[in-house]
Amino acid sequence: MLVALVPVMIPPSARSQSAALAERFEKKVLEYEAEDRALPPPRGAILFAGDSQFYRWKSIHEDLPGYTLINRGIDSFQFRDLNHYVDRLVTPYQPRLIVLHVGGNDVHNGSTPAQVLRDFQTFVAAVRSRLPGVPIIYSSITPGPGRWDEAPHRRETNRLMREYIATQPALKFIDLWDAMLAPDGQPREDIWVEDRVHPNHAGYLIRARLTLPLLGPIDQKPR
Repeated sequence: MLVALVPVMIPPSARSQSAALAERFEKKVLEYEAEDRALPPPRGAILFAGDSQFYRWKSIHEDLPGYTLINRGIDSFQFRDLNHYVDRLVTPYQPRLIVLHVGGNDVHNGSTPAQVLRDFQTFVAAVRSRLPGVPIIYSSITPGPGRWDEAPHRRETNRLMREYIATQPALKFIDLWDAMLAPDGQPREDIWVEDRVHPNHAGYLIRARLTLPLLGPIDQKPR
């Protein structure tokens, strides 16, 4: 029996939005590469890679003092984008440790928790093939009140990631979700900027407090 294949029609608006994002991502990657040529970063640093929560962390060096850090977050990134650019945004730096924050935009744009986990596994495999043994820390999706309607999918994504990471060597999980909730289980309102999705400095200090114990000894002399 012959089965007719029906093409999936993607609305022109969705195609144009996707193309605009891809163009913006490429532009930002080129900017990072130009910065690296002008001032080559040291190898053996700690690399932060992921989405806007890292891209907007402008106080990262003050909040995590004593460490050589490279921040390569990009606004609106999803795992598929990070995987696409892994050989330009991750492996060239030869980091001693990789810290990730990515996955929230994936859920927001329709990815299932299982898909986010598979994309994370793809990232880990790519890094392991090029940088064997480099530890990877995954910081969980956050409970921003601006996307609280997505909480069930976000919780499930965090659960799958945490349980998988617990079975793997050189992978660590940071639980930002519970740390950013009020005692009643609702998201705190005081740790976000106006959009209620991205952390303010108080929110970043929660992230810093949970990240610091996993970074190892400091590698810079105090100023």
